[in-house]
Amino acid sequence: MKHAPTWDQVSPADVLHAMQEYDRLGPQRFFDEHGFARATTYELIWDERRYPPKAILGTAYELATGNRLASGDFEGGKAGAVRVLGKLGFVVRHRDDA
Repeated sequence: MKHAPTWDQVSPADVLHAMQEYDRLGPQRFFDEHGFARATTYELIWDERRYPPKAILGTAYELATGNRLASGDFEGGKAGAVRVLGKLGFVVRHRDDA
């Protein structure tokens, strides 16, 4: 059984850095390089832009710790990435088209 990652090393700055990386690379290259996929249910809202919460949090974790997470290593929904990002002060909401 997999253990959920400990998120205490991830700071809001790491999340912002991951969003900058997403903006710089564009969605497809970001997903190819970091091993995640498009969001299906939730979206992270920052500066009027929308980001895939699980991919951003997983990449922020990698930036903070140097350890890469696979998509299957942690939950993306309400009990996972959505909750962690909310605790870090970010707004994550249900996608309009979900």
